Amino acid sequence: MDAKDWDERYDATELVWSAEPNRFVEEIVRPLTPGTAIDIAAGEGRNAIWLVQEGWTVTAVDFSGVAVERMRARAEAVLGAEAGRLTPLVGDATVPAPGGPAAYDLVLFCYLQLPAAELKAALRHGVEAARPGGRVVVIGHAGRNLTEGWGGPSSRDVLYDPDEVVDAVDGLPVVVEHADIRVRPVETDEGPREALDTVVVLRRA
Repeated sequence: MDAKDWDERYDATELVWSAEPNRFVEEIVRPLTPGTAIDIAAGEGRNAIWLVQEGWTVTAVDFSGVAVERMRARAEAVLGAEAGRLTPLVGDATVPAPGGPAAYDLVLFCYLQLPAAELKAALRHGVEAARPGGRVVVIGHAGRNLTEGWGGPSSRDVLYDPDEVVDAVDGLPVVVEHADIRVRPVETDEGPREALDTVVVLRRA
């Protein structure tokens, strides 16, 4: 899907994604000391807004202008006077992050589903954007989800298991703190289902 496709998807409904943060983002980030963060492929801002509520100063990037405008409006409604600590931007995940090298204590990729070469470029730029000691958190629909889980993209080309993320950052200045597949319960019209997500936490060396 290109930016126009995503614009149309966001235009078609009031809220494409949940208003709540991703469960794994919350679990991983909550123990960290708040600082500066960038949320790449931020969508309507569910994780970015939660990060601000937790004390972070956040830059949130998405390549859908409709999503970014929706994020800005939601931030003003939800955060009030704190909305100024969220900077929503239209941008491409596969180019250097706004702010320059070593600008962020946290770099978040949550369900950025790209083909391998594009994902590798995005991760490289994400690592460059992280300060030494900062975290790069990658959460995505796992490759195994296609046959063993529920929901998510139907093309294996844009899914990735933990080892594929680790391979993609091989040679970059990061330490793998953990990389695994996690089960995410999903409520559906047909009853509860289980999705399989890749969860990788990298620490910038």
